Amino acid sequence: MKLKVGLIQQKNTGNIADNIERLKAGICSCAKDGAELIVLQELHNGLYFCQTEDTTLFDLAESIPGPSTEIFGALAKELGVVIVLSLFEKRAPGLYHNTAVVLERDGSIAGKYRKMHIPDDPAYYEKFYFTPGDLGFEPIDTSVGRLGVLVCWDQWYPEAARLMAMRGAEILIYPTAIGWESSDPSDEKDRQLGAWVISQRAHAVANGIPVISVNRTGHEPDPSGQTNGIQFWGNSFVAGPQGELLGHFLEIAA
Repeated sequence: MKLKVGLIQQKNTGNIADNIERLKAGICSCAKDGAELIVLQELHNGLYFCQTEDTTLFDLAESIPGPSTEIFGALAKELGVVIVLSLFEKRAPGLYHNTAVVLERDGSIAGKYRKMHIPDDPAYYEKFYFTPGDLGFEPIDTSVGRLGVLVCWDQWYPEAARLMAMRGAEILIYPTAIGWESSDPSDEKDRQLGAWVISQRAHAVANGIPVISVNRTGHEPDPSGQTNGIQFWGNSFVAGPQGELLGHFLEIAA
């Protein structure tokens, strides 16, 4: 199976409307170049807000279906492409998830996956915001194949990739938000980035299917001032079923 894919690696700001407009422009550009499947980064509408614990940030959450699925669903239908979104989902009062949504070519929701592995580390306080998912590891059927969609920290767990593959996934997809603490020395940065790439290429090799990983880029300050913020390292890539790099974007520093 040959499939042209588009990966949108973006530096976000606090202006959600502007971020979305730039994402839409990127999706249009990918579609113009022939992409049939377009993948966005984790929590792509705004800044990575999990650097701090702040109850007011729950206001960023949205329902599914909701505003983002409506906006990007209309674009998927207009362009005839499949799009993978990553959203802060408000499922019910007091119940929130980090959720990937797959939009079909006709703009409909093909399926969703709620992130199962939730980190709780300095600058990645996701357990404050997200309840672990309850949908299991089930591939999503689309017109471009069966997509095994996972989210960010799931990538460190080979069991998640294996369960998706055993259930018939033809591609593994990881919307991601990961980077360095800004004061990390260069050798530590190289170690972290190398481990991130190798672990996901290993999922491709172990399961004999391609892997798509899309990370954000740019520096985002820590609102609490407890750290120097995160320099998201970009380096989005596509690996083939033998782990070979088919496409690789470097970090865009800013």
